[in-house]
Amino acid sequence: MTSKPTTNIATSDATSITVRDRNLVDDLIGKVSFTEMMWLVVLGTTPTAAQTAIADACMVTLMEHGMTPSAIATRLVYGSSPDAMQGAVAAGLLGVGSRFVGTVEGCAQLLQRIVAAPERRAEADAIVREIKAIPGFGHDVHVPDDPRPPRLFAVAREHGVAGAHVAALELLGAALDAAKKRHITINATGAVAAVLADAGVPIEIMRGFALVARCAGLVGHVREEQRDPSMLALWHGGEAIVPYRRGGDQ
Repeated sequence: MTSKPTTNIATSDATSITVRDRNLVDDLIGKVSFTEMMWLVVLGTTPTAAQTAIADACMVTLMEHGMTPSAIATRLVYGSSPDAMQGAVAAGLLGVGSRFVGTVEGCAQLLQRIVAAPERRAEADAIVREIKAIPGFGHDVHVPDDPRPPRLFAVAREHGVAGAHVAALELLGAALDAAKKRHITINATGAVAAVLADAGVPIEIMRGFALVARCAGLVGHVREEQRDPSMLALWHGGEAIVPYRRGGDQ
């Protein structure tokens, strides 16, 4: 027999709303930031000033990067169905996966593996041998280096958060460079994985922070689409660069 399910996130009655044992009106509204509130709701604890700074920096980092697949999806769906903004944003969020933005989770798993190993450099070398495309490394635009990770590391060090996972990421980067005999940049999601892990965010929920950040960015793309639509240009541009080919796969 299973126990009755419960929730300790939130409840309400006729005169009050309680979130994580705090009164929403008296304890939270106007007293905590959005980032602090998110941390409280997701993780159930009040973040320290350092944890708040790290989470905030990571979400600012991941919020926007131009006409990415998620932004294009949002613009196309919004142009097709402008009466349902939520559908357009949801379409964009579906693109936060194992190749874009969501790679923070995959990278964090590898960093945890290195941190737990008795010989960390050997473990980093083993990962490089085993995995062809290591999440958290490489970028199509930012070559030779992504400018975002150094700033995230600096924020983490300023707040005394940079620790074993940041060190593991740097170790993995060195092992990858040695194996490839050329420099492969640490990208934003790799840096986010390291600093969030050092700040105490569990790996299995890290993608949630990325989703919240990207959601705000996608709302920005919706607003621009309202004022300066690009949906038709994206649509017809796609048709132009992917022409019909007779015969198909025959």
